[in-house]
Amino acid sequence: MKRFLPRTKRRSRPVAVLGVLTAAAVLSAAAPPQIAAGPIAEHATPKTADLAVAAKPVATPIVTGPIPAAMPPGTDLTHNYPQLAAEPGFDVSGRGYVEEEFFFEGKATRYDTPPMADGVAVSTDHPYRTRMIVRRPDTPAKFNGVVIVEWVNVTSGYNLDVHWQESRDYLTREGYAYVGVSAQRVGVQQEPYGLTAWSPTRYGTLDVTAGGTITDDSLSYDIFSQAGQAVRTNPAVLGGLRPDTVLAVGQSQSASRLALYYNSIQPLARVYDGFMLFVGSGGPFRTDVPAKLLRISTETEVALNRVPYQADSRVLRSWEIAGASHVDYWFMMNRMQGVARDGLRPFEFACDRPPLSHVDTKNVLNAGYHHLVNWVRHDVQPPTAPRIRTMPTPDGVVIPRDENGIAFGGIRLAEVDAPIATNTGENSGPELCRLYGSHQPFTAEKLASLYPTHDAYVRAVRNVTNSNLRKGFILERDAAETVREAEVSRVGTSHPLPIP
Repeated sequence: MKRFLPRTKRRSRPVAVLGVLTAAAVLSAAAPPQIAAGPIAEHATPKTADLAVAAKPVATPIVTGPIPAAMPPGTDLTHNYPQLAAEPGFDVSGRGYVEEEFFFEGKATRYDTPPMADGVAVSTDHPYRTRMIVRRPDTPAKFNGVVIVEWVNVTSGYNLDVHWQESRDYLTREGYAYVGVSAQRVGVQQEPYGLTAWSPTRYGTLDVTAGGTITDDSLSYDIFSQAGQAVRTNPAVLGGLRPDTVLAVGQSQSASRLALYYNSIQPLARVYDGFMLFVGSGGPFRTDVPAKLLRISTETEVALNRVPYQADSRVLRSWEIAGASHVDYWFMMNRMQGVARDGLRPFEFACDRPPLSHVDTKNVLNAGYHHLVNWVRHDVQPPTAPRIRTMPTPDGVVIPRDENGIAFGGIRLAEVDAPIATNTGENSGPELCRLYGSHQPFTAEKLASLYPTHDAYVRAVRNVTNSNLRKGFILERDAAETVREAEVSRVGTSHPLPIP
């Protein structure tokens, strides 16, 4: 396994006074007013931006917790446990990790986020209270010094920690700490799956709308800054662990919000050392912001023309994964278990083509974390990657494909360069089908023509995977697992197993 370069001592930065960590109190306060469902704002654009006020330095919030759970997740009808915590099939404690939930509160500044410019503070001192979920090594010896702070995704109406679910094996193996932050109204207060509606018993005191007066998420940027400040300055949040690198990450809608954050808030707050934006729209990005930014996109975003071209620079790197989809099969298999247990919104898979690409995007994400940390700590730039090939049309772009229906260009994992199916980032149909991509297995005859023997298939997978390992798009442990899966498959035998 490739390891991080040794850590160097970081320069200290001015911080606010430490927040107070108290024992969890009985949550007896009345729940804040419920906000009617409505469209999710792409970004905050308060009409009063011309009445700008002086922004305050990022405050350190008051942190309460860890908040105890009444019963094991899934066994309490009042949901008095962290939403989507203690995921089925993944033993956090068995990995030497602790999972805890905290509430944090304070007063937030409302920001306008003008394109490619510093944010404008519209008003200040708006009270809020929300939550963070923390997963950390149980001893300092296991901690690699890096904290991943995720702006959790709320597109489905609940708090989905995509980066954790995608890369939890890698993160726990390598000693990262993880913090998931609920910063938006939909995830905190929108019925029926927002926290206050999902469990009034546990979450009834949370409010990110200043009592229902600010419902456009323009407080979310400062809330996210204050979460990072708490991670940096309050040792109890991480059980006494002392971070030296704090990264902001987000997926899809959350990545798009972090694009605005990077351009408008990071120059003011400077809480985060680096950013990973996964499958989000947004950009272009400023090049005068010192924080490093790695943008990872799948074929879906390219097909939807949501990845505006911008050349790589000393602070920006863009990767695109061929054949991958916005939501992939492996992630969805993990996600469905927790969603079903917690009674959250079910999924619709009646798409026009078989949904969910099997390209394993987590392998590229894991490599991305590795490179981003060394980029932030030592200015070792990540590898550059070719873009997915496109052709312009009056309505956007078209992705040309080879005889197997697979795109050209991009980062090419074994699923596309030693294929046993056509994986794409494109689909259509109801609900979120356009984000699921497609997976159409090859016929037995086609497999036999491509891989006349099992060894031929394993060699093809090994060659592609070793090439990606040399280029830096997959790490050693994930590369070995990819080859091992090919070795135990029956591709190229006289009795191949059905491909899921």
